[in-house]
Amino acid sequence: MGVEIERKFLVDHEKWGWVEKPGGTHYRQGYILSNEQQTIRIRISDTQAFLNLKSKESEMTRKEYEYEIPLNDGIEIMNSFTKNGTEKVRYRIPFAGKVWEVDEFLADNSGLIVAEIELGSETEEFKAPDWITVEVTDDGRYTNAGLSIQPFCNW
Repeated sequence: MGVEIERKFLVDHEKWGWVEKPGGTHYRQGYILSNEQQTIRIRISDTQAFLNLKSKESEMTRKEYEYEIPLNDGIEIMNSFTKNGTEKVRYRIPFAGKVWEVDEFLADNSGLIVAEIELGSETEEFKAPDWITVEVTDDGRYTNAGLSIQPFCNW
């Protein structure tokens, strides 16, 4: 069993604009199941597809299982089994010994930038870059599943 311990933060758009970024990865995600306790999703990039299952243990911790699947299967599953989803560009930014995953959302979530950091425990301390602002870990609206149902443009 995999475990994901993650915290989420909003990003200061102006400061983020000055960050030197590596190439980002464009993702489309579609949800087969999505509720407050569990999600099953397909994630597709230009070259890969993944099946991902998560179950909520706490606000920060989830059981997580992720499996790479053939890209064509991922596209077919996305088209046949999902009703809603998100689209984004993800950047992986190293900072102070950790990697921040920063998602610039597109389409109906355009204008939203969310940063995530994975931790070894819920109490692990870390240093945040100056472009990090408000923590939104406890706000389900900022989960990808939440954004797929209630997009940022409707807030």
